[in-house]
Amino acid sequence: MPIGIIINCISIIAGGLIGTIVKERLTERWRSSLNMLFGLASTGMGISSVVLMQNMPAVVLSLILGTCLGLALHFGEGITAAAGKMQKLFGMQDSAQSAMLVTIIVLFCASGTGIYGSLVSGMSGDHSILIAKSILDLFAAMIFACTLGLVVSLIAVPQFVIMITLFLLAGVIVPLTTPAMINDFKACGGFLMIATGLRILQLKQFPTADMIPSMILVMPLSWMWVTYILPLLS
Repeated sequence: MPIGIIINCISIIAGGLIGTIVKERLTERWRSSLNMLFGLASTGMGISSVVLMQNMPAVVLSLILGTCLGLALHFGEGITAAAGKMQKLFGMQDSAQSAMLVTIIVLFCASGTGIYGSLVSGMSGDHSILIAKSILDLFAAMIFACTLGLVVSLIAVPQFVIMITLFLLAGVIVPLTTPAMINDFKACGGFLMIATGLRILQLKQFPTADMIPSMILVMPLSWMWVTYILPLLS
């Protein structure tokens, strides 16, 4: 049973509800300060994942090719359109809020921790990674809901779909991986979290949604690098 996934999705729904309730009591100074704090936390968590990287060329290549693929397929535009529909359900039209919503959709749905945690949960029944992520997501959802409102809770829907799919496919995917592939995968997710953190801090508007396909490419490229390229170099 996907206990970790259920807990993680409930934490986002609860965080969105709590944030919506308390947002009227918070001043703009509090909201902006909390947003900056989580942007910093996202960047820090990304850095902690990037240091696990074992095959830098494979990870960098996956980021480049994955982003190019996302741009070519208009992946980011699709997510932006979906975010716009979510906003309309709550009568929101602000473009800045739409950009923030896309950022947090990527943060919640495409983090290396969430994807890896879903695979581990499906393969071994160990839900500890997702439960730990749930604690972070609860407070993150609360913070973002103070600005965006109840729409944050809706992010639990696409997150559940992605995580449950990985949970069901874990028995096929995990046996094909190696520790190096997993570490490179986490590192790639770390780069996405750093880019997301910088977007939240409004330092640089990275195309985080278009970078998502990198997460699909990184493990095959890591395997190809170790299997075919490194032997030629040595």
